[in-house]
Amino acid sequence: MSRIGRLPITVPKGVTVSLEGATVKVKGPKGELEQDVRPEVIVEIDGDTVLINRKSESKKAKGFHGLYRQLVQNMVTGVSQGFSRTLLINGVGYRSEVGNKSVTLSIGYSNPIEFMIPQGITITSEGANKLVVQGIDKQLVGKTASEIRKVRPPEPYKGKGIKYEDEYVRRKVGKSGIK
Repeated sequence: MSRIGRLPITVPKGVTVSLEGATVKVKGPKGELEQDVRPEVIVEIDGDTVLINRKSESKKAKGFHGLYRQLVQNMVTGVSQGFSRTLLINGVGYRSEVGNKSVTLSIGYSNPIEFMIPQGITITSEGANKLVVQGIDKQLVGKTASEIRKVRPPEPYKGKGIKYEDEYVRRKVGKSGIK
């Protein structure tokens, strides 16, 4: 049995989980999320716990077992606490400005880059060199943060660029020059 799939999901107070056909809906204080479930997986709601089981022992069903358990867990966590990802901007003259629907990145290109903020995501700026991406959908938060990072990934020589707060950039030694 799957180590992740067999774990029960505890639903905190203020969060409701409902099953309508093949769709799991989760409502909480921060919002509402829903996820379609494959037919290889059975969702059982029992009071304040949710169990995910599989119909057969096929390889496909075993793969979906742990996946859907974690997706439902992320939905419960998202509507109760939310998710966030922090980005750091390193470089001389590199900065960002957050508008109401876009982020303007001045990161060494000839023109500033406009990044449109997707619906369901809030981006706040802590100073000119720190961006915090927040939302209830873990996949959307991660995707948005990676798209912002992709504009100017960190380079290994001087460390300039956009990186995650917990990311370690392995530095390289530059040219050694002629003696």
